[in-house]
Amino acid sequence: MAVQPTPFRQARFRDLPARPARSHSFFQLPAMDLPMDSARYGRIRIRYRTSGTGPPLLLVHGLMTTSYSWRYVITELAEHFRVVAVDLPGCGGSEAPPDATYRCAEIGDWLGEFQDALGIKGCAVVGNSLGGLPVMHRALDATDSFRKVVVLHSPLLPEVKHRALAAVLAVPGVAAGLAAYIRRQPYRWAHHRTHYFDETVKSLEEAGEYGSALASSAGSRAFVRHLRDGLRPADLAALGRRLADLDSFPVPLLAVYGTEPDPIVSPRVADALTERLPSARMVRVDRTSHFVQVDRPDAVIDTLVEFLKS
Repeated sequence: MAVQPTPFRQARFRDLPARPARSHSFFQLPAMDLPMDSARYGRIRIRYRTSGTGPPLLLVHGLMTTSYSWRYVITELAEHFRVVAVDLPGCGGSEAPPDATYRCAEIGDWLGEFQDALGIKGCAVVGNSLGGLPVMHRALDATDSFRKVVVLHSPLLPEVKHRALAAVLAVPGVAAGLAAYIRRQPYRWAHHRTHYFDETVKSLEEAGEYGSALASSAGSRAFVRHLRDGLRPADLAALGRRLADLDSFPVPLLAVYGTEPDPIVSPRVADALTERLPSARMVRVDRTSHFVQVDRPDAVIDTLVEFLKS
């Protein structure tokens, strides 16, 4: 009988294997660089990977991660869709605009510009963790942006930890100090701030993919700004109220959440979302973190294909 991993128990960084135990073909997909103009971010170069043919499907990653977070689902989804997995501004291989802000509504506006640049307006979209909030903002602000929306274990309610984080980062010098601290050991930082139900899927490959952007001054500052701006308690509360005021979401919405006490996004958020949007379809997945597509890729693939093609 196989030994079951202890949920969310992290290995020491020095014990990580060089390559993940579970193989993937992410790096076989060509990395595309798109120079584009943005009303907020100016001229910016954006990195994305694409695969497949058919209806376009946009994948939006969460905080501190990159398009690499979709490594276990992108090839299978590409059998049904033209998949576009993007690195958000200031993340991964995309440029970090100087002195930029990254509030979720602002990233939502940028997503619309990215869609226009690639000619995929009206596509389906999946947003993971914090990446689900700009997706919802965009769907509410421009109802023709997406034909269907999926959010994977996204935050919604402002919690005590969000208010504490906002208060700390508002202290002069703290944000700059945190960015400098992260740059000292960016790969260890990435390892310890990424949480999976099954931590044995981690590797130095992953730490390098997420930590490489944090190693630069521009990248570490961009991460701290994403952290500060994306989790503003007032913005989270405002989005919650906005959803509660709706009779239904503008387009079909699927929410996929775990059942476990994830360290980052509480599964209680699923209940709050159901309360505010009873018209949304809710799927609960056990033995997973807020990175559902890493812990349970087969379940995610089946659920997404069924919902997006129905």
